[in-house]
Amino acid sequence: MHSKSGLRLKKRLINTINGISKQDIRRCARRAGSTRLSVHAIHEAKLALKTYLQTVIRTSYLYTEHARRNTMTTNDVVHGLKRLGTTLYGFD
Repeated sequence: MHSKSGLRLKKRLINTINGISKQDIRRCARRAGSTRLSVHAIHEAKLALKTYLQTVIRTSYLYTEHARRNTMTTNDVVHGLKRLGTTLYGFD
């Protein structure tokens, strides 16, 4: 009988956008100058955030894959953001 101690378990991908709460979206909107938000606006903000993060991670992963690494570095994210048109300063 073999033990399972040497096996690696694959992590199941779940809908992690639910981890961003209504209060988080409201806090960002207040910082941007809005005072009230409807339920539909919160839902749309979550969807927009999800698609934006997917594109940033996808472009950053391209840089990681090209360098033949398994770990994504901050420079990969900075170059991925620059490719999307958002320049992030303060990282070398």
